[in-house]
Amino acid sequence: MTGLELVATLVGAVLAGLGGLLVPRLIAWVPEPAPDPDLDADLDAGPGPGPGGEQAEPPKETYAAIAATPGLAVRAAVVSALAGALIGASVGWEPALVGLAAMVSVCVALAVIDWRTRLLPRLLVLPATAVLLVLVALDALVLGEPSDLVRPVAGMLVARTFFWLLWRLHSAGMGFGDVRLAALLGLGLGWLGWAELVVGMYAGFVLFAVPGLVLALVRRDREVLRRASPYGPFLVAGALAGVLVGPLLLPGLASG
Repeated sequence: MTGLELVATLVGAVLAGLGGLLVPRLIAWVPEPAPDPDLDADLDAGPGPGPGGEQAEPPKETYAAIAATPGLAVRAAVVSALAGALIGASVGWEPALVGLAAMVSVCVALAVIDWRTRLLPRLLVLPATAVLLVLVALDALVLGEPSDLVRPVAGMLVARTFFWLLWRLHSAGMGFGDVRLAALLGLGLGWLGWAELVVGMYAGFVLFAVPGLVLALVRRDREVLRRASPYGPFLVAGALAGVLVGPLLLPGLASG
């Protein structure tokens, strides 16, 4: 590892780790969803009732309760710092490093929320997408070429469209929150390259689908595949995998 690569690794770890310390505050900041059944677009459980349609869902854990989880800030900081270091080592000393490291804490917060509530609040996803889009535009217009905007925006649109189609097919309990999150991740992965985008989106799908298929086979119960499950953490993990191994698995699509 060269000196510049080491600096990029440390910068990624520090930026993401500091952001990770703020994850509880970020979660507590999100307002509770209105108790309206028509607002299920934010549910990460997908539309439609389960088999029989009569099984009651347990009360949603409040964001304040999640934020107050003992040790959450430390664990989030450690996970974020590790992810930031890996991103820094992979991306190197590039403008994308700052933007992606800043997004790590948001993705960690969304993964925690989704795991605990099966919700991906748009009040986190949409502002994060807007901020990242501004950073991508600044990189293209100030430090690069206007044409450099094409790939990130295309990545955002392709990822959103693909997951929107999956959502419309009611795929394994996917919700519209996953569609929004896919757009955010597609934007960041597209900023890096086509290889990162393709591998990152596919890896998230595989990481989510394979355990469910194995469980369904072991239990000999196909209903397992129809149950609502948190998809966000797997999308985030898949995106990180795309950053780390995308150019290695698809060198023909690797950028410059």
